[in-house]
Amino acid sequence: MINQTAAAYFVAVVLFYDFQYFCNMKSELILTEDGSSSLYVPEIDECYHSSHGAIQESRHIFIEAGLQRCHKSEINVLEVGFGTGLNAFLTMMEAERSGKQIQYVSLEKYPVELEKALRLNYPEELSAEKKSYFELIHLSAWNKKVQVTPFFSLEKVETDFTQYTPEKKFDVVFFDAFSPEKQPEMWTQERFELIFEHCNDGAILTTYCAKGAVRRSMQTAGFTMERLAGPPGKREILRGIR
Repeated sequence: MINQTAAAYFVAVVLFYDFQYFCNMKSELILTEDGSSSLYVPEIDECYHSSHGAIQESRHIFIEAGLQRCHKSEINVLEVGFGTGLNAFLTMMEAERSGKQIQYVSLEKYPVELEKALRLNYPEELSAEKKSYFELIHLSAWNKKVQVTPFFSLEKVETDFTQYTPEKKFDVVFFDAFSPEKQPEMWTQERFELIFEHCNDGAILTTYCAKGAVRRSMQTAGFTMERLAGPPGKREILRGIR
């Protein structure tokens, strides 16, 4: 039998090399089919967005199927996977359009390099006059709440989602982690149960992943699940209601 000290050491080593692996991955700036940029990671053959269009994918899954379905005037959003900041930027623009107060908490264990993030062309594709806000979203300090606009506050949390426990309840959840094949530990029933416990009644969870195992885990955690038509290039997505 492995003693507890040896087991703890083994786990620490595995976590260390997992951290080093992801931190050392090199991403490449790419252009998707709708003209918006994204990042591609050759080592794991994973793109941050659909090659068919980063903006149209994020808008379809997280804004139209998620945020716009929440009819509260004050909304708490949890994002799992800050990534390129596109979802945060789209949410900020929706807050300005709707006049709703949105508090946005976004988790990310492996932040994109600032220089690379600021080369993403989302402001040019969406609203050039809001470029300073996109820059502020990336330049704002981690682990600190920042009031980006009068309607939108952002708290980027540099943390491992598998170790994270929310401090408040949410109305909308954007589940935008790397795929279950690449990060299976992010997609467990235990994690979805934690999210469910920290959602208000009627809360909405959306994700690009439509795998049966993911849907069943979310459903077992307590969410009422539905399959929705996906954006171009993707047949279905998932939405859960608390």
